[in-house]
Amino acid sequence: MANICYHPSIEGAQHGAKTLAQFLDWARKSGAAGAQPSNYMLQNEGGFKRAKEIKDTFVRAKLTLDGVSAHCPFWVHTTAWTGSPTIRPFIPADVAKKSPAEIEKWAEDYLLRLLDLCAELGVKIVPMFWGVAFGWELATGYPWGFWKGGDYDLIKEGEERFVKKTAKIRKHARSLGIYLAHEIHPGTAAMCADDFNRLVEICDGDKCLAVNADPSHCWEGEDWETRFRKVGSRIYACHVKNHVIRRGYPLRAMAANWPDRAMQFVDIPSGDMNMVRYVEMLVNVGYPQRYCEVMGTKTAPLVVEAESAYRDLDATSANGIAYVRDHLCFPLAAGSFEEGMGA
Repeated sequence: MANICYHPSIEGAQHGAKTLAQFLDWARKSGAAGAQPSNYMLQNEGGFKRAKEIKDTFVRAKLTLDGVSAHCPFWVHTTAWTGSPTIRPFIPADVAKKSPAEIEKWAEDYLLRLLDLCAELGVKIVPMFWGVAFGWELATGYPWGFWKGGDYDLIKEGEERFVKKTAKIRKHARSLGIYLAHEIHPGTAAMCADDFNRLVEICDGDKCLAVNADPSHCWEGEDWETRFRKVGSRIYACHVKNHVIRRGYPLRAMAANWPDRAMQFVDIPSGDMNMVRYVEMLVNVGYPQRYCEVMGTKTAPLVVEAESAYRDLDATSANGIAYVRDHLCFPLAAGSFEEGMGA
């Protein structure tokens, strides 16, 4: 039997209007073999649903639980200190009225409870991204000459802040054997491979610091192969997502409307990046092998996170699931094609 190491999966954060059961029903009908629900899909009025209820919902849908997308609460946790309003869409209205310190504490408590739930569910890999721990000046990524002065050093301060603010969460993740898979992403605590490796270094090589590979965020100089080979040994999760760059338009511009932006997320088949080459590279750096070992599965998920400024979201995602199923879940070579030559 052919050795296929991947299966098609879907990320749930973009489908938050659906309940968990509705999301899984739609995912199965769209051709997915697994799913990665958002943390919000696991909530109820009293906090989180019971692990058994969540597991039973997946069993009824005949889908595997491929992880829990926790990007939003992690963003809140390491961004709250800035007082930014960008955290408000992801927290209850009453919490949003609290002080930055109180919001941060709320987010920390929430994440600790979410990690406990993940452990009950057997989820050892949590895709997420750290927020603006280094401050908005550094989050611009713009090479200002003002990041260090006579009485301040924003990079050093950011390093100390990240280590301190994330210590309790990282310790808890380690105790549960959970990997926190940061999605290297513009505007986060690690915007490129070198940034992520710096986080690992300042946290003394913390084992729980992992990577969620997503090539659609490699749109400003560092291509996906350069980025993900630099952090290859820490890739425990992945997204399959594509984009286009509109030539002649500035990548950094204050355009609130997606169709006006230079970089646009698009359906997977028509984007600028070659997804087959991307998933081949993931095999080469050990992602599917690593995921299967940690999660105890036979295949690793290729998690679709298709978005479009024009196409309906469900249609975009369904198209992405079909593309992954038909083009990216291929049988692996048993050996080099050169071995049979001249036989």
